Amino acid sequence: MMWLLGALTVVIWLVLWLGHGRFWQTAISPLPGLPKDWPSVVAVIPARNEAEGIGRTVGSLLGQDYKGRVSVVVVDDESTDGTADVANHTAAVMNASDRLLVVPGTPTPAGWVGKMWAVAQGLEKAKELDPSARYVLLTDGDISHSDRNIAHLVARAEAGALDLTSLMVRLRCVSIAEQAMIPAFVFFFQMLYPFARVNDTADKTAGAAGGCMLVRHAALERIGGIAAIKSALIDDCALAAAMKRNGPIYLSLTNDAESLRIYGDLSEVWNMIARSAYTQLNYSPLLLAGTVLGLGLTFLAPPLLALFGHGMAAFFGLIAWIVMAACYSPMLRFYNRPLWWAPLLPMVALVYLGATLDSALRHMRGKGGAWKGRYQAAR
Repeated sequence: MMWLLGALTVVIWLVLWLGHGRFWQTAISPLPGLPKDWPSVVAVIPARNEAEGIGRTVGSLLGQDYKGRVSVVVVDDESTDGTADVANHTAAVMNASDRLLVVPGTPTPAGWVGKMWAVAQGLEKAKELDPSARYVLLTDGDISHSDRNIAHLVARAEAGALDLTSLMVRLRCVSIAEQAMIPAFVFFFQMLYPFARVNDTADKTAGAAGGCMLVRHAALERIGGIAAIKSALIDDCALAAAMKRNGPIYLSLTNDAESLRIYGDLSEVWNMIARSAYTQLNYSPLLLAGTVLGLGLTFLAPPLLALFGHGMAAFFGLIAWIVMAACYSPMLRFYNRPLWWAPLLPMVALVYLGATLDSALRHMRGKGGAWKGRYQAAR
């Protein structure tokens, strides 16, 4: 039985490696040729107590090296830390106040999650700020964009006639907790949403990264606007699914945008995972049980068999562990981490498993979807 279990882990990892949309690849495809015209873009930022980073975010957007017009709408989602003042001050210093509109958010109505309601308000104001804008950039108040990011996004969108062009921004990887957990977070995300499948119009897989999503305005209107996903806690992937039913979408890693959010210790990463992990499983105890079993077989069984098994069981466990580490290595290189982290992926997976179980417990206690004082997960 043990060697059969070992053989199963090898099969799992060979299938993932060779037949799961090349999820382990981290190469960024070359940019297409530049478009003939540069359409206007309005960035919409829902910001709730983002004073620490909103200045850099707004400054990076207003300072874009872009031949078209770039405007920014910040929706101050009932902040108490002076978020709006920081945003306005940044624009004033840059002599760009005419391209920034700060909107005071209103209380979230029934049936909406807070972020989506803020985005909805921002989209309405975006129409007033620049009615001719072909694209809306949905981003967060803790993302810094390189001065060519919007140009690169628009070039891809125009060349591919894309309805949604999303980039997985480069997450901060400085603290010990971040170094251990963040590359794995992106790796697991790519396992769930292999980018090659997301970008394939013939494949139903749809995913996006909420920190950077360039949306074609006409395509957003076709799906009924942001109200189509008004109750979605994992709003980026919900938007991607809705958009892909009507047109092509694109998702990739990037070095053109980075997250400013700091995860100083393991508890902060744990809370980030626990906030929405059970939502990802549709609040299903059956899917939760399947996830526990799947993570156990895929990530925990190989090292356990390799270290404590005998004969063929230990051999198969070692082979599966090696393939696992090889698949993880490109992501470690992308984040400039030493490759000796690769064999430690099972320990990281165990932490993610614990946070997922905690997510289910929080949901049962009515504390699911916690974000800056709000508990938003459906019960």
